[in-house]
Amino acid sequence: MKFMVIVKASPESEAGQMPSEELLTRMGQYNEELAKAGVMLGGEGLYASSHGARVRFDGDRRSVIDGPFTETKELIAGYWLFETASLQEAIEWVKRCPNLDGESSEVEIRRVFESHACGGELTPELRAQQERIAERIAARAQ
Repeated sequence: MKFMVIVKASPESEAGQMPSEELLTRMGQYNEELAKAGVMLGGEGLYASSHGARVRFDGDRRSVIDGPFTETKELIAGYWLFETASLQEAIEWVKRCPNLDGESSEVEIRRVFESHACGGELTPELRAQQERIAERIAARAQ
């Protein structure tokens, strides 16, 4: 099973404050442990929302809202992509993560919706399309 592990933003991350060398070292050790165990498929930190935008959809209309965004608790500062046998295993790995802001923080774990769960709605044509896309992505990663 794949899980997205979502690191919530903090006022410090939204202010563009970089983590300390100590935290970067601890995170590097944690990421290395994840990679050695075959759990970590990917992960990155994100720039503050002031460097981003949102696109709002209203029927056929699109509007762009430039960052920064005000609700820090609803923003993402980074993510991992895990592959584990269960949600419980993903939870156990996240519990080993260094506390990212040293105080009160929260990391969200969400299962990734994989195509085989679509059932009959995923026609053979759509499945073939997904496979072509996956092949293109894999080719770019090499």
